[in-house]
Formats: sequence, C-alpha cells, structure tokens
Amino acid sequence: MLRRAALASVLGGAFALAGAARHPARAAPAGKPIVIGFSMSLTGGLAANGKAALLAMQIWAAQTNAKDGLLGRPVKLDYYDDQSNPALVPGIYTKLLDVDHVDIVVSAYATNIIAPAMPIVMAHHKMFLSLLGLAVNSQFHYDRYFSIVPTGGPHPKQSLSVPFFAVAAAMNPKPKTIALVGADAEFPKNAIAGALALAKANGFKVVYNQTYPPSTADFSPIIHAIQARHPDVVMVASYPPDSVGMVRAAAEAGLKTRLFGGDMVGLQSTPIKAALGPLLNGITDYDFWLPVKGYATPAAMAFLKTYQAKAKAEGVDPLGYYLPPFAYSDMQVLADAVTATHSLDDAKLAAYLRSHSFDTVVGTIKFGANGEWVAPRVLEAQFQGVKGHDPAQFTDPKTEVVLYPPHLKSGTLQTPYSGGKH
Repeated sequence: MLRRAALASVLGGAFALAGAARHPARAAPAGKPIVIGFSMSLTGGLAANGKAALLAMQIWAAQTNAKDGLLGRPVKLDYYDDQSNPALVPGIYTKLLDVDHVDIVVSAYATNIIAPAMPIVMAHHKMFLSLLGLAVNSQFHYDRYFSIVPTGGPHPKQSLSVPFFAVAAAMNPKPKTIALVGADAEFPKNAIAGALALAKANGFKVVYNQTYPPSTADFSPIIHAIQARHPDVVMVASYPPDSVGMVRAAAEAGLKTRLFGGDMVGLQSTPIKAALGPLLNGITDYDFWLPVKGYATPAAMAFLKTYQAKAKAEGVDPLGYYLPPFAYSDMQVLADAVTATHSLDDAKLAAYLRSHSFDTVVGTIKFGANGEWVAPRVLEAQFQGVKGHDPAQFTDPKTEVVLYPPHLKSGTLQTPYSGGKH
C-alpha cells in the first residue's frame, strides 16, 4: 500500500561529489543522516502538485548535502505516497514515527491531506511544518504547528478569499448576489466558511450555498442549479479534479455571471492550465506565486532555474510557479531553525520558529501565535488571452493579469464571465 523512494539520497550523493570537486577543502557531511519524514501525493488527484513539491524538496536535500548537510550530517527524505487519499495519512505518519523513527516530520501538500496527520503528530509532540494548508490549525490549536502558505493573519479561513471579494466589491456596479459551492471536505469547508463571513461583510446576498460529494464526476447539474439562481458572482472552493470539472461544465453550459472563480485549486498548475487552455479565459482565481515584481527575486528565479532544468526529465510541472517555491521554502525554514538551535529537539525548534523571521525564496516569513503567517500575501489573477494548449504561453504575464493586491495590479478585470469566451 505504501511506496517509499530514496532519490534524494542518490541526488545528494551526486551533488556532494560535484561539490567536493569544486571545493576540495570542504568536508562532506558525515555520520548518521538526519531523516525528514512525510507523506506526499504522488498518485491520485493531487499528484500533479505533489510531484512538483517533492522535486523541490529533493533539490533542497541535494544542495544541502553538497555543502555541509545539517549540523554536519547528511539529510535524507523518507516519504510515502499517500495516493491523494486522506484515509492513508494517519497510518503513514504512525509508521514514520513509530517504525521508521524519523527525526523530523513535515506535512504533505494540501489541507485535506494535512489535517488527518495532525492527531498523530500531536500525540508524538512533534513540531510540524505544514505545506499549503488552509486554516488547518483552526480546529487543533496546536502550539507546534507552523504553516508554509501565504494565507494567515487573525482570520486564516477568510484570508484566501479576501482578494476575490476585494475584486468583486470594486466592480461597477457593485454585485448584489453570490453563489458559493465546494466539496464536502476539509479545504472547501474552511474556504466557504471564510467566504460566508466576507459575503456578509461586503453586503452580498448568498443565493446558493451547497456542497457536493468529493467523488462527484459530473458537475453539469451543479452549474445548472447555480445558473437558475442568476448570481452576480460565483465562488468555487475546489481541489484539482473538481476545478477541472467545474471549468468544463461552466463552459459547456454557457454559465453567465459577472465574476467566476475564487478558490479553485489546480488552476495554478501548468499541466492543468495547458490542458484547459482557452477555457480558462475570464476565470478570476487566487494564486500564491507568479513571476511579478516583488515575487521574482534573484533567489526565487535562481531556484526556479534549477527546478525547471530538472522538471522535464521528472515529468512534473515545467514552470513550477505555484507549489515548488513554497516546498523549497519549507525546507529552508526547517534548516534555519535546526542550524540556529543546533538541535533536533521539537520543543526548541517550535520555540525558535515562533520567535524569529525567515528569509526564503518566497520572501520573509514570520509566524503568528496560531502558526499562520502574520501577514497574508495572496494574489488574485484573471486568465486572459489564453490560446491553444502550449504551456509556454503561461510565462507571459499577460495570460494571468494580476488584479490584487492593488500595488501589483497589471491589468483590468474583464467581465462578464462567459464560459471562457473572452
């Protein structure tokens, strides 16, 4: 049922040899490896992003082992495929901690996969770095939890949707009605809860608010039901398979609304963008990282250059804008804490993470009391002018026009949404 890989160790050895040739005076890391354990979605609906995240983590491990390792010891990644199935996650983390005896655990990618790991991690009193989970700690209140995702602030459930509602509220005339829809699962529930609060704050009347089973394959009935309510705005909270299904169903049904999108995970992934092509036009959705001013720092672009050089051979997202920078930053934060404390003690690591800032390829990260980022940094962008299915077109910032935050705005909202026909 579980599948482990050790590519990071192989890569690390290769990079270490290359590093030794360039720096003959440097001592290679030695001794017992520091083992970092986690699950990752390498198959199933989250695999496109999970594989890209894993490659970023492997790059970090290889680079670290090519230098001095951590605490002078090599690092090893010990991971299992969770198959995008939350039910497998508790067993994986139990094995990592009770059988493999890893030194540190970090999370997989995605809220629905992170949440099931929390009770196991908490029972073992482990420090836990979480990768792109929305408001996971809202239900656990665990003081050793730290989230690597640019949502957060005092209201993490709302933070992902704030940009979408800001764009909606600025429309002229201001929208009056909104439809909310998402799967009956952890991430959509958190996102919709935040959206309901924001709808109330913005004076929008909610004319549709429904969930659907995660196993849903045909989204046409949902789109038709939404269209029957004639909402000004449609906000969807979905994971990659659902997002693709929703986009296709909206296009086929000719959904007519002034603004469509919101919290659709997957539309940030290059393979999914390329597959959907022009059907994306007019969709306004969140993003976490795009090569725009303030984000495309020398450090970020240097990482992406390394990542992109390996991505094609690994068969993963060729651009890597969405998840890889955060997966790499996850490891950077961990390494900084271990190095600064000179320890693998979970209590010491958690105390350090709570009290310090961290410079990463996605910028400076500072955690608040709830383990979320003190200041959210979520983008809102609209797909415009997408033609055909060539993934290279998404290197052009004109295909994803930034609408929020205002100081990064790169274009004008196109409205109404008309099934990808912009």
